[in-house]
Amino acid sequence: MTSAPLPRILRRRGEPEYPTFLELFFDLVYIFMFSRLAASLAGDLSIRGAAQTAVLLLAAWWVWVLTAWLTDLFNPRLPIIQATVLLVMLGTLLMAIATPYAFGRYGWLFVAAYFGIHLARDAVLIPGTRVNRSIQARSIRVFFWFGITVAPWVAGVFVDDTARLVLWSIAVAVDLGSARIGWPTPWLGRTELASQIFTGVHLSERHRAIFIVALGELILNTGLGLAGSGFTAGPVAACAVAFVSAVLLFQLYFQRVQRILAPPGVAMVERVRSGTSTSYTHLVMVAGVVLVSTSTSIVVDRPFDRAPVELLAAILGGPILFLLGSVLFDAVVTARILWSRVLAIVALAVVALCARVVPDAFLLRPLTALVVANLVLLLTLVCEELAARRGPVGAIASAR
Repeated sequence: MTSAPLPRILRRRGEPEYPTFLELFFDLVYIFMFSRLAASLAGDLSIRGAAQTAVLLLAAWWVWVLTAWLTDLFNPRLPIIQATVLLVMLGTLLMAIATPYAFGRYGWLFVAAYFGIHLARDAVLIPGTRVNRSIQARSIRVFFWFGITVAPWVAGVFVDDTARLVLWSIAVAVDLGSARIGWPTPWLGRTELASQIFTGVHLSERHRAIFIVALGELILNTGLGLAGSGFTAGPVAACAVAFVSAVLLFQLYFQRVQRILAPPGVAMVERVRSGTSTSYTHLVMVAGVVLVSTSTSIVVDRPFDRAPVELLAAILGGPILFLLGSVLFDAVVTARILWSRVLAIVALAVVALCARVVPDAFLLRPLTALVVANLVLLLTLVCEELAARRGPVGAIASAR
């Protein structure tokens, strides 16, 4: 009994595993996307605004994840795959343009671009893998689940803000959740969660690249704030602290990633369950960076004003989200809890609680809260670095 031939568009084992220039070029559109999301949230820093931004970020992230998986599973050097990536990039640009008005007059554009991306992708992959039914079934399963979520996505365009938020929240939850259960589909079953379909090195590099893009948006936002500050003391200080935030987030991310993504960790990423988990944990980290960018833009405008609860939550919530995502990522790859970062999360939560209970405390000043958040991040970084220098025993102990 012979196995089915491999489709021509499939990435072969042994081919270069690092991202191509086209993939890195594609990531650039997410600087614009993250910038639009941060600006949108800064304009409506409320629970409703945060929920709406979260839904839009999840949809944008799902597009990025499927594109990363596309260039991981299929040969990114083929013209048909390159054309598909460029079409997805154009669709993502349209989604980003619509983002600030997605819960208003441009909801139709956001949904049309979102589904146009997926239709273009599946129109290439389903016919292109017809010589191997098992591989073709993967794309059909994804297409089947988009057929399920198209109803709430489209219905949300024709209702008011609250109903749209509910419908789109359900739709995006199903989009991301279906991957966690292997896209079960009638007559086709589901993708086995323990199977190895990803290329660990490539997918890990793609995750690193998108995190760098998120930090790039934070740097861009900081630079724009400094350029428009008139170089007065308060805004300049806020921009300096924001730059330090970007440096600390960079160091905390790469310090840990380069230690845990040794060959055993990379092999773990190749499985369906852990591969999707690492993508979702990076979503949490990127969301934290976007929230840091949001709060930074507000702090630059009013560094010494009294901070409302919403702004304080954003200033401290950004680092908390990043740390939470890194803890979850570490747990997926190493099956251990990084307690140093758990303690940092607790410390930031305590700061937020104290500032809320004592309303006249100086911590309520936006710039001071930003400095305190950085101090917690710096202390975490120093403690982890000292633990790592004690050798393997100290490093293992710090992770348990």
